[in-house]
Order: sequence, then C-alpha cells, then structure tokens
Amino acid sequence: MVFDAKPAEGDFGVFTPADATAHRLVLFSPGFTPTHPWLSAARSAGALCLGEIDFASLFWRGPLVAVTGTNGKTTVTEFLTHALHAAGIDATATGNIGYPLSQLVVDRDGGAPDAYAICEVSSFQAETLRHFRADSAVWINFAEDHLERHGAMETYFMAKWRLLERSLGGSIHAGSSVQRFAAQYGQTLPAEACVQSENQEGDVLLQGTVFADYPQRENFLLAAAWWHAAGLRESVLYTAARSFLPARHRLERVLESGGVVWWNDSKATNFHAAEAALARFQQSVLLIAGGKSKGGDLHGFVRRMAPRIRHVALIGETRHVLATFLGSENVPYTLCNNLSQAVDTLATLSVPGDQVLLSPGFASFDQFSSYAERGDQFVAFVKKHAASHLLLSV
Repeated sequence: MVFDAKPAEGDFGVFTPADATAHRLVLFSPGFTPTHPWLSAARSAGALCLGEIDFASLFWRGPLVAVTGTNGKTTVTEFLTHALHAAGIDATATGNIGYPLSQLVVDRDGGAPDAYAICEVSSFQAETLRHFRADSAVWINFAEDHLERHGAMETYFMAKWRLLERSLGGSIHAGSSVQRFAAQYGQTLPAEACVQSENQEGDVLLQGTVFADYPQRENFLLAAAWWHAAGLRESVLYTAARSFLPARHRLERVLESGGVVWWNDSKATNFHAAEAALARFQQSVLLIAGGKSKGGDLHGFVRRMAPRIRHVALIGETRHVLATFLGSENVPYTLCNNLSQAVDTLATLSVPGDQVLLSPGFASFDQFSSYAERGDQFVAFVKKHAASHLLLSV
C-alpha cells in the first residue's frame, strides 16, 4: 500500500492511526523527516520504520560502495562506475542519483556476489540508517547545506557521519573539509582515511579532462583514494578519466555569442557549489543567483562571493533578502521576476569578453520542478537570445 501526501492514482493521501496499527513494516522516502507525523504514528503503533535505502541494502549480495558529500557525490558515483566498467568489472550507479537501490535490487534479482553497487547517499538517507552496511565509504567534502532540514551544521555533519558508522570494517576515505569538521565536532577519523583533497597541485595526466581543475580535481582525488585501496590498476583510472563526461548542469559551457560566454551551473543548489564555480573564473562575472532557501548564513555567502561578481540578476524566493545583503556589500544587482528576465538583463549588461554564469546557490523548487528544469530553461533562453542577436546582426 502506498501513502503519499501528493497521491497518484491508486495511492492513499492520508496515513491514519488505523493504517499505522494495520501495518508492521513502513518504508519511507528520504523526503520524510524522522519526526514526520506519519512516521511518529507508525512507531507509536509498533511498526518497524525503515528508509528505502536501508531496507534495500539488506537484499544486495554484491559489494556496496557508499558515496556522500555536500557536493560532487553524483560525479564521483558516476565516475567510479564508469572506471569500473573500463576495468571490466560489473558496477551500477544507484541510490540518491535517481536510480533507487531498491529498484536495482529488483532489476538485478539481488545482484551477483561480484557486482558492485556504487551508491550515492544523501544526509536525508544517512540520518536514519539502521541495517545498511557499506563495504567502503567515500566522503568528498562538507559545507553549509540543508540547514532548513537539519537545523545546525553539527546535526547535518552527524547525519552524514552515520554513514561512516555503517561502514565499519571497510575502507573509509574523507576529504580535507570533512577532516576539519570531524575535529571540530569531536569525531575521530582513522589516519588512513584522510585524503588531502584541497589545494593540491595539478596532475599532468589529467590535463584535457574534466578533472584537470577544481572543484572536479577534488572529486578525482577521492575516487582515486578508493581505487587504490581496492587494488585496481591506476592506468585504468586515468584512461577512464579521459573518456568521462559528467552529467549536465554542472558548469557546462552553453555557447559564446557576441564575445560573451554563457555557463549553466544549475546543479549549484548550495553556497559551496556556487562559490566553487565562481572560483573557476579569473575575472569578475555576471551572475544569476537565488531560489528556494535551504537555510544558512546568507550574508556570509554574499560577502564571500562579492569580489568575484560585477552584477547579479536575482531570481526566486531569496532575491529580496539577497538584494539587501548585496547592497550592503556595494554589489550591483537587478531584481528579476523570472529566469527569462534574468537572462535578458545580463545580456543587455554584457560586453565582449564577459562570462555570464547561472550558479544559483539555492534549491530550484520555488519556480521549477528540479535543478534540471531550471538549467534546461536557462539554456533555451540563452539560445533564443543568441539566435535573435545573430538575426539582428545580419
């Protein structure tokens, strides 16, 4: 029986005390907070409540590698899967990446004993784990995010730390920022788990790949740490890096028009991701920012990014509060009602040599169904403007 607050055909829209009493096992999606009234009712009635990924892991027979981080976890999940395929090893990217572990279990009948599940795990999934066990875990980085759910940075950190607790006995790999926050919150990482992932020198073997520069450089370093621990050939990993292409909406170059380059980084749904994108440019950029708040220090975010931007087109629910902070930092901005207006605004302000970047720093759900829809619309608006500009030039 399926219960959903926004029920599809055949689903139930209300989970009553009688429903709670009638069921012994309740499986929930990560969108449910641990204190959600439906889960509270189920627990009060004596039902066992398990997250989807927790339940599904009980039925997977092969090795399971858990990947988490504030940013980069999808890229690392997909890259490790790609590299394992290059090594002739059966592997599937699953979990928070959009292909649930439960679906993989069904599709592969529990998987072969040598079939890898490379499983992206979010903090929403990790915080309630009880039975999930990973053969190894990769924690790329940690930064401010999801405070609308977790309330405080330490709570958010400990939600992800739960994943490491469920990886005892396997290899653990944690990036530089994870190590700093672990020390701050009184947690101890094994020395062999610590990967120096920040401010590392370039790797000549990665030139011409997506991993040549930060932030992708950090993703490669964490993936490589797991790869070496698994005893796999390093040459295969570098070969895979040369053929790997990350998913869309991650600092992708859309086009150049009139000497102006447009970039789509709609996947930047938190401060850390937007700041990493801005750091890629040697000059100040024209930025589109704003969206649905996920909590955090907005003024601190504005203060850190201010030196890197020439003008900001603000969209979404947070545009007015961002405008206040931008004003205090003397950063020019324009309030925009929608993404189309933001594109038009920066197109008008841009001159040859400019870089125009969509890197919102916030969730998309105030105006879009997903960051992908936001990115797709941005690309469409940019291409429409470029076509119109070309016609006018002709």
